[in-house]
Amino acid sequence: MHNYKITVAYDGTRYKGWQSQKTTDATIQGKLETILEKAAGRPIAVIGSGRTDAGVHAKGQTANFYLQDAWEAEELLELFNQYLPEDIAVLSVKEAKERFHSRFSATEKTYQYRIHTGKVPEVFERKYVYSYGRPLHVENMKKAAEYMTGTKDFASFCGNRHMKKSTVRSIYEIRFEETPSKEFVSPYGSCGEIRILYRGSGFLQSMVRIMTGTLIEVGEGKRQPEDIPVILEAKDRALAGFTAPAQGLMLMEVRYN
Repeated sequence: MHNYKITVAYDGTRYKGWQSQKTTDATIQGKLETILEKAAGRPIAVIGSGRTDAGVHAKGQTANFYLQDAWEAEELLELFNQYLPEDIAVLSVKEAKERFHSRFSATEKTYQYRIHTGKVPEVFERKYVYSYGRPLHVENMKKAAEYMTGTKDFASFCGNRHMKKSTVRSIYEIRFEETPSKEFVSPYGSCGEIRILYRGSGFLQSMVRIMTGTLIEVGEGKRQPEDIPVILEAKDRALAGFTAPAQGLMLMEVRYN
């Protein structure tokens, strides 16, 4: 058997997420598997590094699959990009070691969340940002984010309330990048775009979106940075903030040793 590692980029706007579903063919995994099944003459399972939610995008999703016969990497690359829809692209194909697993072998993931805080709505970037439309107190958000870094139990930030596996994860860095708007300057906070980059060992279902929603509530003044340790300790999803919209989230990179 030959194991192939691929890097995939996609605009998740019109898809029901990464994971294939019996009720729809509008999934990223489903599109990839359909092409491989036609080429190989049998069903081929494509294993993703993680399951992005409906509407979430990726610039660097990683996946792998096994083929009985050897294929040239360039041949597979051309096959995918010839038949994939225009909002999905395979960026690279490499033959990997047989034991490589895109999810279990991953050591680090980076997500980016974009928040538009300007008064004028985004037109051309509207599918890729959360159009919040009001200034946020970024310094308080940064203080709150410091409490989220480290190895902790993130049960309060997990979208799956019936999670049976460990909810402990390691967050290495939460970084903020601000692009001020020329249209309006507020002494209170940023009025333009805020990009939050989350780098960690792995993330729970909707974890980045819930963390972002909580940080936004801190930026609004509805919560204080010092509330974060209390939320973490409670291990109760109801105490964390809202789940930020999917379109602002992008899986940027998956790293392996």
